[in-house]
Amino acid sequence: MLQRQQPSAAGTAEAVADVAAAVRRRVLEHTLRNNGGYLSQACSSADMLAALYLRVMRLGPSQAPLQPRPFAGVPGSRNPHAFTGADYNGPKAPDLDRFIFSPVHYALVLYSLLIELGRLGPDALDAFNRDGSTVELIGAEHSPGHEVTAGSLAQALSQAGGIALARRLRGETGRVWVFMSDGEFQEGQTWEAFAALAHHRIGNLGVYIDANAQQCDGAMSDVMTVEPLAERLRAFGADVREVDGHDIEALADAGDGVGHGRCPRVVIARTDPCRGIDLMRERAPKLHYVRFKTAAEVEAYEALLAALSEARQ
Repeated sequence: MLQRQQPSAAGTAEAVADVAAAVRRRVLEHTLRNNGGYLSQACSSADMLAALYLRVMRLGPSQAPLQPRPFAGVPGSRNPHAFTGADYNGPKAPDLDRFIFSPVHYALVLYSLLIELGRLGPDALDAFNRDGSTVELIGAEHSPGHEVTAGSLAQALSQAGGIALARRLRGETGRVWVFMSDGEFQEGQTWEAFAALAHHRIGNLGVYIDANAQQCDGAMSDVMTVEPLAERLRAFGADVREVDGHDIEALADAGDGVGHGRCPRVVIARTDPCRGIDLMRERAPKLHYVRFKTAAEVEAYEALLAALSEARQ
């Protein structure tokens, strides 16, 4: 099993890239062990998520146990034991940021990142997708690193907007960050949420989009395009930056100034769904979920994992 990486000089672009590479290796290892996983999502988003945690967001230390807690039931007045996974992102202090994770099928990528950053124990994935575990295949509000249940894609943005508005009304200086996939812009609720964010002048909210141009049925350009995405978002009142989603410095710089304006900041990060794992290109255009079909395919990916692990030494 891959061991947790201890990042040094965590704010440097090199350290962020090292953490992202470790996340991809861990997700590949997990996919091989379980003959299934959202591997292309790790390829496309690992740099962005690592940059968010190490360069962009102001988070305190984790307040949660390294060993994931078992499911304690749904929230409600009759269940005082219910919890969310937000405490892996630190305390809810007025001056600290909040992180809302929207495309919850990326959960394995987030768990792997939390492990690499020492916010989650190195054996946490042993509980992945087991009955009674919070380390779910499709993350929910009780899963490590998650604060809300996103439900159908695009619902988390609406919840994040409400949180950001409440924080502004309370005079809190902490910001709200949302990680989204570009497929969520095929959903009408996303555009309704942006209309509301612009109307209420929610400037303490930043959105990072994994624009990998893929969805479950293939390339988005073939299924239903969302382009020109930047122009459409500007028309809905957003302050838009468009960057290479694997350029750490560009990702970090794109978050500067959030919290000082009167409109949401949106960072469209153009990404490669096969970044670091070129073998995935043989599966195009169906990259959404990897399940190996032949022994030869397993051997090829095992050889790649061995090579990636050797190069890490």
